[in-house]
Amino acid sequence: MADHSITGKRVLIAGGAKNLGGLIARDLAAHGASAVAVHYNSDATRGAAEETAAVVEAAGAKVALLQADLTTAAAVEKLFTDTVAALGGVDIAINTTGMVLKKPFAEITEDEYDTMFAINAKAAFFFIKEAGRHLSDNGKLMTLVTSLLGAFTPFYSAYAGAKAPVEHFTRAASKEFGARGISVTAVGPGPMDTPFFYGQEAADAVAYHKSAASLSSFSKTGLTDIEDIVPLVRFLVSEGWWITGQTILANGGYTTK
Repeated sequence: MADHSITGKRVLIAGGAKNLGGLIARDLAAHGASAVAVHYNSDATRGAAEETAAVVEAAGAKVALLQADLTTAAAVEKLFTDTVAALGGVDIAINTTGMVLKKPFAEITEDEYDTMFAINAKAAFFFIKEAGRHLSDNGKLMTLVTSLLGAFTPFYSAYAGAKAPVEHFTRAASKEFGARGISVTAVGPGPMDTPFFYGQEAADAVAYHKSAASLSSFSKTGLTDIEDIVPLVRFLVSEGWWITGQTILANGGYTTK
């Protein structure tokens, strides 16, 4: 029977420098991962990646720092081949990368559209493709999306629209990779207490989001805390392997489909 624990597994985390990705890297190392590849996008996040790498090493895991702009297929392929070279293989692949844009539909430019789809859809597509090629049998694959996929809201057409294809990528990949025992999931947090959220929202919108979830009053911030998403991710890439082809909205009752 396949081993679905974290212990001894080799992990690749795209966007693993900070925020949710960084906490996932630290958590999986603390739960026994033998090696973690921490991807970061640019020099701007290298310092955070190095801090995460230090914590991962302190937990006893081997670590590799890998920098790449993942908006080309070649870059994503290289990320996986570099990870395999550094770690000896990949058992768990998690993509937390993304970019948010809050803007009226009529004001979105072609360049903004192209950027949003390159980061949120194209990079996700090729990450899933390369994971299918490089993951070991009985591997685990997860992509971070957004609970806006279950929302009826203005101003997020480009962001939510660019994340929406990942649901279809996830379903198709679960069917195609399932013969090798690979589970494929997507997780859509609600508005998270990270700079990723606050950079887009005015004070009135922040106040609304902090009260919109059913469990808002039980959150330390009123928003989705990254500490509440990490255990779900850990479960899906270990004992929760039987859940596959699914997009799970984890948002404290903020929205659903």
